Amino acid sequence: MKLVKEKVLPIIMSALAEDIGSGDITSAVVFEKDVIVMADVFAKEACVVAGLDVAKWVFNTLDERVIFRPLANDGDSVNKGKKIISLKGSARNILTCERTALNFLGKISGVATLTSRFVEKTKGSKARIYDTRKTTPGMRVLEKYAVRMGGGQNHRTGLWDQVLIKDNHLAMTSIKTAVVTAKNHHYKNIEVEVDDLKKFKEALDAGADIIMLDNMKIEDVRKAVRIRGRKKAALEVSGGVGLDNVARIARTGVDRISIGSLTHSAPSIDFSLEICK
Repeated sequence: MKLVKEKVLPIIMSALAEDIGSGDITSAVVFEKDVIVMADVFAKEACVVAGLDVAKWVFNTLDERVIFRPLANDGDSVNKGKKIISLKGSARNILTCERTALNFLGKISGVATLTSRFVEKTKGSKARIYDTRKTTPGMRVLEKYAVRMGGGQNHRTGLWDQVLIKDNHLAMTSIKTAVVTAKNHHYKNIEVEVDDLKKFKEALDAGADIIMLDNMKIEDVRKAVRIRGRKKAALEVSGGVGLDNVARIARTGVDRISIGSLTHSAPSIDFSLEICK
């Protein structure tokens, strides 16, 4: 699924307004007479590139005459020093947009790169890597896109598109009642969060479509897989997942592994824009 420009433009406009304010006074002083320049963007570290369209929209939002030529595709793995974008246009406008474009590119590529590392660790298993709602406010559409570019899958987009019955819901009702009520409303892919095998069995018997095994010991995860047997419920592990243990979790036979750190803790990738001399 590609990014929809109309959904991203408000994010870009907000970021540009934050950085430019009343105007780029440095570029205005240095370039009393504007000139047309060529510029290149380089990756300063190995990464999975993502967010090229977003970078293009940043430049063209300020100046539609800036020529933006991508030299890679979103989802590509590139080496340190790889030239990924070529630009031609107003020196003032390219430099005014530089930091905002690189910030978006760095953040989105960072999420994609971290996701790809988790995906690589689970190769050979049936487990798929999923994100969560632990996203940067206002950036969810971009961060979830980045997860896809890194080879991961998207969990629910928000509260509106899937029923996920969590511990705080169950503090006020039973698993069976919550699942039956959701089914009576004809919702699909009903998920229940559990933290022990007793609750897991309740969710399985209640007919949950997906059961999230939250912060459960790996021995209990293996038991849950055996108990599930041939029933259709998908099993998802969440909580305490890192690059050091994700492969072991994947080998238990679970279907999904959801990881908040994909979006809330991914380091940004460093990119550099250089004017061609």
